[in-house]
Amino acid sequence: MAIHPILRYPHPLLKKICHEVTGIDREIHALIQDLLDTMRAGPGSVGVAAPQIGVTLRACVVDVSNSRNGRENNHGLLRMINPRIIARSGSAVMREGCMSVPDYTGDVERSTELRVSFLEPEGELREITASGFEAVALQHEMDHLDGILFLDRIVSVKTGLFRRKTYA
Repeated sequence: MAIHPILRYPHPLLKKICHEVTGIDREIHALIQDLLDTMRAGPGSVGVAAPQIGVTLRACVVDVSNSRNGRENNHGLLRMINPRIIARSGSAVMREGCMSVPDYTGDVERSTELRVSFLEPEGELREITASGFEAVALQHEMDHLDGILFLDRIVSVKTGLFRRKTYA
C-alpha cells in the first residue's frame, strides 16, 4: 500500500496511549499493510507500531526471521491487533535501537520469555510464546502502543545510552 515516514522523538504522538481496535475492516487491513511496507523499507527494521506512522491504534508488526539475532527462534511475520502480554518470565539486558530514535541505542532490561495474545487481521485470536530476541522485539513494539520508548526504559542514563555509529 504505502511506505510512511517514521515519526521521530520527540513527536507528541509517540507518547500517546493508543486506542483499541474495535473492528477489523478495510482501513485496518490497509494499516497493517502500511506497517509491513514501512517495516520492510526501514534499515534493519524488525518491527513497526502504528503510532510510529502517526496512527494511534493498537496495531503493530514484528518479524525477526531475517535478523541475525532472531533467525533461529521466531514465529515469522506477526501482524498484531490489540496485542497484550499474558505472562512473562526471565530478565536480560539487551542493546535496543528504534527508527523513531535513529541517532541512539540503549541498554534495556526486558523479559526473556512472553506469552502474548492478539488478533490477526483475519479476526482469529492467536496466542504465542516468544523468547529471546523475538520477545524483546515484541515488548519494544507493544511499548509503542502505550506511549513508551526504549529511552524510557534505559537501565542507566549515565552508562546505558549510546550514540549510534551506523544504522544496521
